[in-house]
Amino acid sequence: MSQDPSTASPRGTSTGLGWPGDRSEVDRPSTFSTGLGWPAERAHPQEDPSFPQPSGTSPSAEQPDVVSRETSTGESAESGDEPGEDDDVDTHAATARLVTPAPEPTTQPVDAVAHARVIRTAGDLARVAARLDDDSTPLARMAEDTVRARQAAANRDPVQRPGATRILVVANQKGGVGKTTTTVNIAAALAQLGQRVLVIDLDPQGNASTALGVDHSRGVPSAYDALVDGEDLADLVSPVPDVPRLDAVPATIDLAGAEIELVSLVARENRLRRAIAGHPRVGTAETAGEDRYDYVFVDCPPSLGLLTLNALVAGREMLIPIQAEYYALEGLGMLLETVEMIKAHLNPDLVVSTIVVTMYDGRTRLASGVAQEVRDHFGDQVLKTAIPRSVRVSEAPSYGQTVMTYDPASPGALSYLEAAREIARKGAPQ
Repeated sequence: MSQDPSTASPRGTSTGLGWPGDRSEVDRPSTFSTGLGWPAERAHPQEDPSFPQPSGTSPSAEQPDVVSRETSTGESAESGDEPGEDDDVDTHAATARLVTPAPEPTTQPVDAVAHARVIRTAGDLARVAARLDDDSTPLARMAEDTVRARQAAANRDPVQRPGATRILVVANQKGGVGKTTTTVNIAAALAQLGQRVLVIDLDPQGNASTALGVDHSRGVPSAYDALVDGEDLADLVSPVPDVPRLDAVPATIDLAGAEIELVSLVARENRLRRAIAGHPRVGTAETAGEDRYDYVFVDCPPSLGLLTLNALVAGREMLIPIQAEYYALEGLGMLLETVEMIKAHLNPDLVVSTIVVTMYDGRTRLASGVAQEVRDHFGDQVLKTAIPRSVRVSEAPSYGQTVMTYDPASPGALSYLEAAREIARKGAPQ
């Protein structure tokens, strides 16, 4: 059945769903209501002169036209729902309401927050932050814990002092196993535990002097003067800043040539032994008094030259740091052979009293296997405390401090403190 063209929908009328019947006949400015509450349809809105549309976030754009309730009622009556004869409606009042003008739109902005989700402003957050206590934030709690740890480090419960000065040589011909780090941190931990400690730096690099914050530039009185020139060790001692009861004999670059100069000297392997024995604060309680040193640590270079030989002859105990890796375990065998030769010919009193596992990473099977193998072979000589890998331990020397003062609450500092307690509790070997 054909449709008469004359009866077709005129331009701009609805097809039944609110969309125009012929899209080609739509004028650009014309808009059509969909009847379903959808926005007006435009074929190419980006080409419209009014594009882009005004932002819908402004209060003025979201504000609907203010129409009185009476006007809406009048319009519904005007749309065809005329009151019947039975309705008691005053036609004069209705007419008056229809002609009543709409009130002026309000000039106050619409409170969008009241009709949408609640949005906190910077002022709201500032008022909330003002009510927070300082100790309720993670950063404040961390700072508080650090301050408490520093205060506690200076007031730790002291351990019992040994009856005589203990001389420990920290040596391992393999480099990078933590000899210097172990020396300075255990020495600082013992000083915090009430002991009087002296550190002698025999490494020409002077890393122990750097970590203890002691000047070791060229020309400073150092261990070189005691070894080569025979000066008294008491004249070479410098106090360590920030750590009471801890002293140090620094090392300078002059020690690099000390091995060549010692070759022509008589009894060259006994030079350090005589220097330590001549110090008035080294000895027993009867000979050196209450102001004696409880511990003397000698930090050796990573070699088995004359400097390390002097240290092994001068010491009574040997502390060996072992990195939890296979290469360090392999080098330990060669070191023990050297110790046996020194005991047989130069120092029969030398004893390997302490072995400490350093740079321990419990997440790896290799570290656990090396540590277990060392404990199985050496037994009680190995400390129960293993020193874990810690960034704080590596950072501390760059500030001229040990980790015991740099970050006393770090895992590395707590491990070195417990290792120092073990050394003090074990006592000197009989």
